[in-house]
Amino acid sequence: MYEDRIRHPGLLSKIMSADEAAKLFHNGMRVGMSGFTRAGDAKALPRALAERALQDPLSLTLITGASLGNGSDGLMAEAGVLARRMPFQVDPVLRGKINNGEVMFIDQHLSETAEQLRSGNLAAVDIAVIEATAITAAGAIIPTMSVGNSAAFAQQATQVIIEINLSTPLALEGLHDIYVPQALPGREPIPLTRVDQRLGSTAIAIDPARIAAIVITDSPDSPSNALPPDAETQAIAGHVIAFLEGEVAAGRMGPELLPLQAGIGTIANAVLHGLIGSPFQNMTMYSEVLQDSAIELLDSGQLAFASASSITLSAAVHQKLMDNIDHYRSKIVLRPQEISNHPEIVRRLGIIALNTALEFDIYGNVNSTHVCGTHMMNGIGGSGDFARNGQVSMFVSKSAAKGGRISSVVPMVSHVDHTEHDVDVLVTEWGYADLRGLAPRERAPLIIERCTHPDYRDQLRAYFDAACQRGGHTPHLLEQALSWHTRYQETQSMLEA
Repeated sequence: MYEDRIRHPGLLSKIMSADEAAKLFHNGMRVGMSGFTRAGDAKALPRALAERALQDPLSLTLITGASLGNGSDGLMAEAGVLARRMPFQVDPVLRGKINNGEVMFIDQHLSETAEQLRSGNLAAVDIAVIEATAITAAGAIIPTMSVGNSAAFAQQATQVIIEINLSTPLALEGLHDIYVPQALPGREPIPLTRVDQRLGSTAIAIDPARIAAIVITDSPDSPSNALPPDAETQAIAGHVIAFLEGEVAAGRMGPELLPLQAGIGTIANAVLHGLIGSPFQNMTMYSEVLQDSAIELLDSGQLAFASASSITLSAAVHQKLMDNIDHYRSKIVLRPQEISNHPEIVRRLGIIALNTALEFDIYGNVNSTHVCGTHMMNGIGGSGDFARNGQVSMFVSKSAAKGGRISSVVPMVSHVDHTEHDVDVLVTEWGYADLRGLAPRERAPLIIERCTHPDYRDQLRAYFDAACQRGGHTPHLLEQALSWHTRYQETQSMLEA
């Protein structure tokens, strides 16, 4: 019945229900699941594991590519399935469990997980659960809308469970480029020198004997929850374009720019959307996620090719992609995240990195993960992979949040994910600050005047002036550096009374 999807005849006998497959899991196991930013994630097994755990307690370490869709993280967290979780998540239920100390969360650069598994720095995966469009005659796995860490999980796991998703077209075959770096020591360079280059195979090779179960599903990915552009994100996009136009005018890059990377979310998606109709042509992307804006840039003809590890789209754009996959397959490639985010390749290609900050300080340090320094939001994701190694590292943010009660520009960030050494340009709706070649005392006035919301500029000027009186290469008033955060916790506003 499923011969077009399961082409290895010996594997048809492995078909079973998700509930039956859930019985293969035991307490303390380490599980690797496909899924990267709500795309290509297993749909049935997370729910089956949660339902089983409500009757028969089950505690697992769960490793993914990035975030899961369909509320899966929340379902498993609520049922007590998740003892440990890495390397990224976005679920509000799981976030609450993490911040309450009920789930141990390991926040990790997305390029590192597969490498740490391969080296043994992380214990081996016992079971891999991977969503697939089909299984080849040789038993290889054809992924769906993401690759993530699936290749590393499949190589390592003692048992592999495959979810065949009937909602994905067979024409996805050929979209993927599965390349795994050689073992250490003596690893050769990864021979990728162009965004549109392919290095590996179109499917994940695996010994069919390790496939323990096949579960049939028919569910699309969760749609993107990115909001449409608003006046502030459009203003941010305008400042990014102005900066890039300056780079072209200075001769540092051509009108095709350097390859673009953009983090997941509303602001990054809106900024890329703003490039439609810009003077740049024949652009390329080398990113971790393709959002609606990437597909729209391809449709505009301004984007020539896009490489990523995942495609996360709104329902309407997802349907357009599926209906025209033969057209898009020649313009898109999906890779393992250890390749899409690999520092070696990011540095070689000269990526323009565009990522989102929760807050940044007057010297250019960026907090991407922790609210008021203690409460995890989502995770660092791939932003560090690109920020440290990109040709130009840009961080964008609205200048204020919570109706103006929180300033995104503060004297000192409450948690540091990206140090001033890895940040080149900061952008808000008020303007951009190019920090390249500037000392700390030169950076602060520029950030205050160009990026800060007007309601907070006087407060920051006063702080910086007083700090300079005390001296230092990077002037601070240590007793006041985090006073804005404590004021917000006490009064629900960073504004001085």
